[in-house]
Amino acid sequence: MYLIAYAVRDKFSNHYTRPYFIRALTLKFVGAIALGLIYEYYYGAGDTTGYFNHGTYIQNAFADSFQAGMKLMLTSGGTYDPQTVKYTKAMYWYQPGSSEYLIARITAVLGMLCFNTYTVIALFFALISFSGVWAMYLTFIKIRPQVYKELAIATLFVPSVFFWGSGLMKDSLCLGALGWVFYAFYKGAIQKKSILFCTIVGFFFAYFLVLVKVYILLCFLPAALLWVFNENSSRIKSPLLRMVAKPVFISIGAGMAFFAATNLTKGDEKYDVDKIGERSKIVSEYLYETSVKQNGSAYTLGEQDGTLLGMVKLVPQAIVVSLYRPFLWEVRNPVMLLSAIEALVFLVFTLRIIIRSGFFKTMSLILSTPSLTLCFLFALAFSGTVGVVSNNFGTLVRYKIPMIPFYVAGLYITQSMSVPRRKSAALAQASSSRGRLIPG
Repeated sequence: MYLIAYAVRDKFSNHYTRPYFIRALTLKFVGAIALGLIYEYYYGAGDTTGYFNHGTYIQNAFADSFQAGMKLMLTSGGTYDPQTVKYTKAMYWYQPGSSEYLIARITAVLGMLCFNTYTVIALFFALISFSGVWAMYLTFIKIRPQVYKELAIATLFVPSVFFWGSGLMKDSLCLGALGWVFYAFYKGAIQKKSILFCTIVGFFFAYFLVLVKVYILLCFLPAALLWVFNENSSRIKSPLLRMVAKPVFISIGAGMAFFAATNLTKGDEKYDVDKIGERSKIVSEYLYETSVKQNGSAYTLGEQDGTLLGMVKLVPQAIVVSLYRPFLWEVRNPVMLLSAIEALVFLVFTLRIIIRSGFFKTMSLILSTPSLTLCFLFALAFSGTVGVVSNNFGTLVRYKIPMIPFYVAGLYITQSMSVPRRKSAALAQASSSRGRLIPG
């Protein structure tokens, strides 16, 4: 894997970004191995163990009968077959439309390349995730190249992201898929380059998100469409035409987002709009009760009534929980301590920018800059969604990783745009008072 990385590094990096390529990949590898160790020796088991075990059952089927193995690979789960029943009866996730079973099939394929070794399969997951995260980083530095170092921190080096988003888990693949969708939107819809390639890549990874974690796409799509329309409307030279076109673009984007939200999840037991409130209530109560029984890191936002409106009412609290909690005094275990420190850094960083630039100027900058609108709209929508459902800090720290790079990148871009403005204003005022121009 390192040989491949060194071979392609120069093609996908430049003089400024090259130093981060191998370092970021190494961190992904470390995160993948560390996650396996944590689940094996700290938690005792977890989803990552389940994916590996399911993949092993599929490989055992191939060893006994190629036909049986192919049946398990080509079915989406839940189908009874006398030839495969001895394997499927041991697989808990062998259910109709199970996203977990899809990850198990991917695990089985990768296991065939490495004699079904857990650690190597985890490294494959890390490599796939890294490809999308690097695409995300390249997109961000196209948007704001002045802060390429800070954006590297936001996308590549946030501890919770490279830890929870690297191992043999669906979160790793979803994070990578989101990075590729973001890249495809920017290069295809905004730069208008490699449109065919971006269309294929964008649809492929978007479809993967639909199959595995559709709520990521549902939170990202409205923000991304608004971003595309804002960027394209801002390029219209005529102020009058731009003023007329902007609400039209926004209306089209809102309509497409609504269509996607209602049709992508139609009939889905988990995410159908008509059932999402009820499903959220069931999942959040289950996670809360489980956490309490295990003396874990439970939190509550209040009782849900099983309706979509009931969920929406809890969103403001959920955003705070996702971005800035757990607080240090809520820590119950070492893993939670790391999450609390990271959340404290996010809180201090956010307050620092608002205090230095002013609340209203910061809001104005965010609303008038399409890329910032994308970052914070997605981060807030996603935070509200996962914060309402989780009711468990241990679960939340995994669920929220897709929005963290966007939130932190948004903070760095906001800082880079707001601080120079203040310096320029101070220089202009000083220059005016002395009656001469100040160089620089």
